[in-house]
Amino acid sequence: MPDPAAHARSAGEPAPGVGLPAAPTPRTLLGFDFGTRRIGVAVGNTVTGTARALATIDTPVSERRFEAIAALLAEWRPDALIVGLPTDEDGSETDRTRLANRFANRLRGRFGLPVALVDERFSSREAQAIIASAGGNPGDDDAVAAEVILQQYLDDAARATSSEAQARHGEGGAQDTP
Repeated sequence: MPDPAAHARSAGEPAPGVGLPAAPTPRTLLGFDFGTRRIGVAVGNTVTGTARALATIDTPVSERRFEAIAALLAEWRPDALIVGLPTDEDGSETDRTRLANRFANRLRGRFGLPVALVDERFSSREAQAIIASAGGNPGDDDAVAAEVILQQYLDDAARATSSEAQARHGEGGAQDTP
C-alpha cells in the first residue's frame, strides 16, 4: 500500500504537520495568591491554556501551610509554581512584596521546583468582580485571585510563544528573502 505522506511529498506538497507550530510541552502549574492569613491556590496547564481556582489554605501557621502545599504538590505533580507578586499601583515594592518574594524562595527551596513571579496588581479586584458576577461571596476571593494570577501567566506565555513562532516563520515581521 503506498504511503500517503510519500505521495504528498512527491507531488510537491509538504508532509502532514510540516510548517505547523510545535505543540506546547504539556505542563501542569500551580499558582499562588500569597497572603499573611490565607493562600489561594489554582491549577492550570499549558495544553488548554486555562487555570481554575483549586483551594484556599486558611491558616497563619507557616508549617501547616507548607504541609497543605506539599499535599497539593503530591496530588497535582506540577512542573512549576507561579506566585503573585503584590506591588503598589505604581509598581513600587511594599512589605507584602518582600513577603511574597520570601514565600516564593521558600517554595523553591523546599520543593525544588521552578518558581515564577507574576505582577498581581488588581488580581484581587478582578477576583472579587468574578465572584460577584457569579453571585458568590466576595470574601472568598483567594483561590479565584490565584486563578487570575495563573491565567495571566498562561496568557503571557501563550503570547510569547505565538510571537516567537511568528518570528521564526516570518509572519507579522520582516519577510524572509530567498
